[in-house]
Amino acid sequence: MKPGENDAPSVELRTDIPHPARIYDYLLGGKDNFPADREASAEISSVWPNLPKSMRANRSFMRRVTHYLAAERGIRQFLDIGTGLPTSPNLHEVAQAVDPTARVAYVDNDPMVLVHARALLASTPEGRTTYIDADLHDAESILTSPTLLETLDLEQPVALSLIAVLQFVTDEDAAHSIIDGLIRQLAPGSFLALSTVTADSAPEEVTRGIAAYAARGIPERIRTREEVELLFSGLELVDPGVCLVHRWHPDAESAATLDEHVHMHGGVAVKA
Repeated sequence: MKPGENDAPSVELRTDIPHPARIYDYLLGGKDNFPADREASAEISSVWPNLPKSMRANRSFMRRVTHYLAAERGIRQFLDIGTGLPTSPNLHEVAQAVDPTARVAYVDNDPMVLVHARALLASTPEGRTTYIDADLHDAESILTSPTLLETLDLEQPVALSLIAVLQFVTDEDAAHSIIDGLIRQLAPGSFLALSTVTADSAPEEVTRGIAAYAARGIPERIRTREEVELLFSGLELVDPGVCLVHRWHPDAESAATLDEHVHMHGGVAVKA
């Protein structure tokens, strides 16, 4: 980041209302949450007991995908949309551990995330990390942002990450439009990595949990494996295709995780 970019903006943070990013933070063992978030987390987890395990599996998926793209596919530019609260290791830490010159642009439009992201995300001296306050529904504003264009060269391949964000896009046409609008403007050789909520592995538990989220004003969409595969339309899926996130290029810990404890499908695909 450039000097001054990490100054926290003045925003109104409603700490009395549960917030999805802070619930996620709490269930991952973070500290950027408040009593309302912890209360909601306890109530949701009472009907969705494997949610914390699923969230940790998803976070591990992000790390493995980023390492794979940097180490095995040579990607040095990453665009992460729907960043959420910083949780180490963050995407840029994984990518820059492979190559310190890697560049990462984070995008979110949530005031809570904005405060913490600008305060906590820092690049290696050789690389660059930046943060853009923008809405994932508006691909044009993201991809024409001067901040993004100072960080990423869109004429070269970019890894686009939509990790655990599309479940909050409940209209399927809108989800496809978001992806199409972003991928269309990226160079050939770019990748799309995404994960989103599924009930395939635990239908009753996930359905109860999604209802608990909705009761707190946080609607989400459950997708089948086939629906997630359709989100990659026009792209070439990397083996093993769309699967529960712990089964994508698993490490030892992921391989030991039970399917019924993981409620996210994920995959990676390349643009020809």
